[in-house]
Amino acid sequence: MSVKGELFMIDFILRPWREEDAHTVARFADNPRIAANLRDIFPHPYSLEDAREFIGSCIEREGRGQLTRTIEINGEAAGSIGIFLGSDIYRCSAELGYWLAEPYWRQGVMTHAVRLICREAFESFDIVRIFAEPFESNAGSRAVLEKSGFAYEGTMRCGVCKNGAVESYCMYSLLREEL
Repeated sequence: MSVKGELFMIDFILRPWREEDAHTVARFADNPRIAANLRDIFPHPYSLEDAREFIGSCIEREGRGQLTRTIEINGEAAGSIGIFLGSDIYRCSAELGYWLAEPYWRQGVMTHAVRLICREAFESFDIVRIFAEPFESNAGSRAVLEKSGFAYEGTMRCGVCKNGAVESYCMYSLLREEL
């Protein structure tokens, strides 16, 4: 789906992954400022092989426990967004994760992409809640969630270890009826 609105300065398309996205993903994702705000599973440096493995996983698992999309801007895969279903007692919840190429930060792209993928997830899956867990220090991601309608639920003090430092993270959620 292609999006441009009066509040958004950049056209973008939210679409399924393609193998040919690997080169632009590797170029944009190889950024320490992106990696600093994501889980350790997101490597830095980020290689072409990392991009190929990630995209292959997204393609293989699409619709089976997850919904993953690339954020295409100017014909390039400039970011990633996904919903990942919980299991066991968390089976009615799903986790939201995302990153965006730095040249497109603070331009409304991710806020709108979050709204779109959450709508698609609630339509596609039998879930009642989508949550996200940004680091407390990640003001940009926290603002995206708040602008997208997510409610701040609290701060998990000293809950994660990133790059050798213990940090706090925040819990945000969006309920089906709040969309």
